[in-house]
Amino acid sequence: MSTPPPRRQPAGAAVLREDVTEAIRAAVFEELAAVGFARMSIEGIARRAGVGKTAVYRRWKSKLSLVLDLLTAFAAQGLPAPATGSLYGDVRALLEVAAHALRHPVASQVIPDLLVEAVRHPEIADTIKAALLDGQQGVAALVVRDAVARGELPAGTDPDRALDLIIGPLYWRLVVVRTPLPEGYLDDLAASAVAALRA
Repeated sequence: MSTPPPRRQPAGAAVLREDVTEAIRAAVFEELAAVGFARMSIEGIARRAGVGKTAVYRRWKSKLSLVLDLLTAFAAQGLPAPATGSLYGDVRALLEVAAHALRHPVASQVIPDLLVEAVRHPEIADTIKAALLDGQQGVAALVVRDAVARGELPAGTDPDRALDLIIGPLYWRLVVVRTPLPEGYLDDLAASAVAALRA
């Protein structure tokens, strides 16, 4: 009995090129920063990525699913948990990472716009929560746990309150008020957050 010939891949089932996918993802962030979610279009994304619209639609069915996929990928990367050996050092390191992310020219345009869109699209709200909040809550919990183990914080310190005290003022300054950070601001903010957590 002869062996059947190997099955051929059906026409149209070409492997998606990773370089094209990455070019589209980069174009989405640029397009979001330039025109916002409401005015963003698949046509504009394709033009910016240097591909045809069909290349985008092969990967995502709509601009909403595209943005949700990007936010989910961002959330999966997570924030590095600092391990400096002191509460002040951990808080200062967290502030440095957050400030770097929030001052990025694309992020500073995209995040406020997506927060507005989250009011209209529950899917965006859920994904932003996973991307921006859940990961940071996990890191804050580790910082508090380590500080309690070292005797720097009392047992029962609330990690959510810690996150509010650490990141809240920075977010207000960079995303809401949108003013530059003066020299030594992160040092002072870290010291204030640590003092408030110990109070």
